Amino acid sequence: MEDLTLTLKQQIIEALNLEEISPEDIDNDAPLFGDGLGLDSIDALEIIVILDRYYGIKLENPAEGKSIFKSINTIADYIAKNRTK
Repeated sequence: MEDLTLTLKQQIIEALNLEEISPEDIDNDAPLFGDGLGLDSIDALEIIVILDRYYGIKLENPAEGKSIFKSINTIADYIAKNRTK
């Protein structure tokens, strides 16, 4: 799971052009939206693209995203249980 969280952090940093942030700067349990990393709804769409492109996961219900996208760990857990790639 540690490899998955590191890869996920790198994919998010690259997709969202967060050049000033390194994977080590992102706490696995910290909120990604709001007070945490400060991501917004456009960033959430980019994460949906990452899930589809790299892991074969299509989010059918956008409401699911709110609970899945809480932190790196919640996304990694969802990927581990649902990936097709």
